Amino acid sequence: MNKTLFKEVSKTIESLDINSVSDERRNILTPLVDYLKEKTEANDPIRLNFICTHNSRRSHLSQIWAQTMAAYFNIDKVSCYSGGTEATAMFPKVGETLVNQGFKINKLSEGNNPVYSVKYSQNEPAVIAFSKTYGDTFNPTSEFAAIMTCSSADEGCPMVFGCDKRVAITYEDPKKSDGTPQQTETYFNRSLEIATEMKFIFSSLD
Repeated sequence: MNKTLFKEVSKTIESLDINSVSDERRNILTPLVDYLKEKTEANDPIRLNFICTHNSRRSHLSQIWAQTMAAYFNIDKVSCYSGGTEATAMFPKVGETLVNQGFKINKLSEGNNPVYSVKYSQNEPAVIAFSKTYGDTFNPTSEFAAIMTCSSADEGCPMVFGCDKRVAITYEDPKKSDGTPQQTETYFNRSLEIATEMKFIFSSLD
C-alpha cells in the first residue's frame, strides 16, 4: 500500500473483516471481481459507474469506497462514478457519516444539489460528489461497468447504454431510518457494509 491514506480512513479499512462477507454475497460480487481482473490483466482503464434511483445515498457510498479501496490496494487506472435514474442531491447524512469514518469533505457549491469534494488521501485526487443521472456528461459514455446498487434502479433501467458489463450489487436503503433515533447508526453501518464488500472486491486483485 504505497498511497498514503488519511490515518482515520486507513484505521476504518483495517477494521473491516472481509471474512464476514457471506458466501451468498461473494457469489453476487464475483462478476465484478472477474471484470476487474480482466481489465487489470489487460492493463485497461477501469471505469465503474454505481447507479441508484436518486443518486443520493448508496451509489455515493459505493463510488467513494470503491475509489478509496483502489488506492488502498494500489490498483491503478481506476475511476469511479455514480449516477441515478433521476438527479436529486447527495443526502447530507452520507457526508457526515464519511467524515466520521475519516474522510475530509468540502462543499464546493450551494443550492439544491451541492457539489462536494471528498478526500481519502492528502495527495490523491478528490472524489467529486453530486447527484446526477447515470448518463450525465460527467460520467463515462462507453467502456465502463454499470453497478446497480438498488433493486428499483436495476428493475427500472433495462438498458444502460455504453456499458460493457452490468452487475447488480444491491444494498438496503438507509433512508428508512431518516428521522429516527437509529439514523446515525444505520448510515454508519450501511457505509461499513459497503466498505467491507469493496475491500473484499479490491483485495481479490492484490
